[in-house]
Amino acid sequence: MKQVIVVNGALELPAGKLAAQVAHAAVAGFLAATDSARRRWLEEGMPKVVLRGPDAAELERLREAAGAAGIPAELITDAGRTVVPPGTVTCLALGPEENPAIDRLTGSLPLL
Repeated sequence: MKQVIVVNGALELPAGKLAAQVAHAAVAGFLAATDSARRRWLEEGMPKVVLRGPDAAELERLREAAGAAGIPAELITDAGRTVVPPGTVTCLALGPEENPAIDRLTGSLPLL
């Protein structure tokens, strides 16, 4: 079990903003998972990986592919109060879910 957060690499967000967006994604993904997946993930130490996606279009493509595969996926858009305009896609949370299922979708993406 793991959770993967894919960051919109086209944005080049400042470190603080990036950390906040990844945190939003982690919580949203957790809440979207089934009760049993949440319990297992918590028991396993909440493993997560943060990857870099090339742009918002790729995050949307991954969200659709995850939905088709039955993987919880939550796209995070910014409120626009600081660095980016409202509605900017910043991150995508996938899982928590079984490692092989997520790896099939994200295995080619680089670590952040």
